[in-house]
Amino acid sequence: MSKAGAVVCFGEMLLRLSPPGVRMIVQAQALEMGVGGAEANVAAGLASLGHEARMVTLLPASPLGDKARSELGAAGVDIRYVARGPGRMGLYFLEPGAGLRPSSITYDRAGSAFAQCDAGAFDFAGALEGAALLHLSGITPALGPNGVALARAAVAAAQAADVPICFDGNYRALLWDAWDSDPRAILTELVGAATVLIGNHRDISLLLGKAFSGDGAERRREAVDAAFAAFPNLELVASTARHVVSSDHHRIAARVDTRASKHQTAEIDVTGIVDRIGTGDAFATGVLHQYLQGGDAQAMAETGLALAALKHSLPGDMCLIGAGELAAFSSAGGDVRR
Repeated sequence: MSKAGAVVCFGEMLLRLSPPGVRMIVQAQALEMGVGGAEANVAAGLASLGHEARMVTLLPASPLGDKARSELGAAGVDIRYVARGPGRMGLYFLEPGAGLRPSSITYDRAGSAFAQCDAGAFDFAGALEGAALLHLSGITPALGPNGVALARAAVAAAQAADVPICFDGNYRALLWDAWDSDPRAILTELVGAATVLIGNHRDISLLLGKAFSGDGAERRREAVDAAFAAFPNLELVASTARHVVSSDHHRIAARVDTRASKHQTAEIDVTGIVDRIGTGDAFATGVLHQYLQGGDAQAMAETGLALAALKHSLPGDMCLIGAGELAAFSSAGGDVRR
């Protein structure tokens, strides 16, 4: 069954700074600026596909905050629930990879306005009114104890409003390792409230404290069955498998499991990669696009894979592919559409 209402996305927005071309930072004389953030990327992607998407975040009351808010609104996202406050904008620096040199990210987000704000800054009740889904990720609790409190507040508000939750694991070891954290306990609590989990066998291994293999469809199903057993609220698990040949050539497959069904796509070649950042968020967007329309496991897996593949061709964090472009996608395509 299709699900009416907005998708509410909660998390921190960041500015992305990167050298033009494929230069390293030590070679750079200038930096290009973009806007992103995992949850904001999903909000922008869903809005581009025609869904109502609302963003709940806090941006500094500064020109940098104005920039982020403006780009989100330009993507078609409802920005009425974007709070403003004192403090700095979180940044990250991307060195784009090329050939055998992988891309590299350096965070500069400590002490950001979002990471230090109080949950009372957000109108969760207003944003969740009539919503179909709350989407958040493991990045918010990884920011520190205050990030954990913010994630808990968002989840509690969704539960109070009887709004289902989609949780994207988005495990960031560098963020968790920066403080005295217990990611397994915190993420287990949050995933326990979720209806949809975007995560693979490694995420499930972390949650359950048991090693699961990603080799072969049946072993991946073993991990998912263990997650379904451990988390009674969970109805759907979606994941990708990526084999990196070089920085501009990856092989990717997608999988979606429900309690009653499953579908794993064939592996496709993604070559001539322009930008890998945000491709996982594009996959989540494609899965949710079909989920909201009542699509089955096959439709969710194939649409998620299609949108992830298309995002590799786009610079920047956000995948602003429209429904028509998505429908016309073919992994064997590439010719001009006239």
